[in-house]
Amino acid sequence: MTSRDEAIYRFASEDVERLQDDKLYSGFFDLERRRLRHRLFNGSWSEPIDREVHVRRDAVGVLLYDVERDAVVLVEQVRAGALDDDRSPWKLEPVAGLVEPGESAAEVARREAQEEAGCEIRELVELHRYYPSPGACTEQVTLFCGFVDSRGVGGVHGLEEEHEDIMVHVMSFPDAWDRLMTGQLDNAMALIGFYWLARERAALRAGAKARGETLS
Repeated sequence: MTSRDEAIYRFASEDVERLQDDKLYSGFFDLERRRLRHRLFNGSWSEPIDREVHVRRDAVGVLLYDVERDAVVLVEQVRAGALDDDRSPWKLEPVAGLVEPGESAAEVARREAQEEAGCEIRELVELHRYYPSPGACTEQVTLFCGFVDSRGVGGVHGLEEEHEDIMVHVMSFPDAWDRLMTGQLDNAMALIGFYWLARERAALRAGAKARGETLS
């Protein structure tokens, strides 16, 4: 750990004792029961506790932004975890995908932008790496902003062998921001990515203008 980490975290991995792992299910993700005990803040050790954990590959998300046209590219598809959503099980999200063995997060971002949205990323900026739900899932997400040319982008994309049926949407940043504010963009990748873009958008546009690019 860095000195900055040490100033925050009192404990590290050696302060957890993994007593037993049992695989309960294996499929698209694995489900494990983990028995463990850990150091307590009073200096003693906890009793053994059981926790069920989703074991997943790490993921990558990329918010596609066209600086010149002040437009974002989002994808819409049905989500199994949202089948009980009162509004719709179809969600509007940034492009995303799982990391395959041997791939870097940046390689996944570029691959998924092509597969899901038909976009070639000109430049990638890494925004954050985070756990969506560390109490129940091993997955870490690396989130990027990818700069693209959105002209001619649209239609239905996705890999048939992965049962993907993905509608691509290109919309102005103000339109997308209004959707975020009204709850239509309700996933963590969109929220984190759009709040970053809202902060940086003016500087990105000013930089493009200074380079002589024509802004819409």
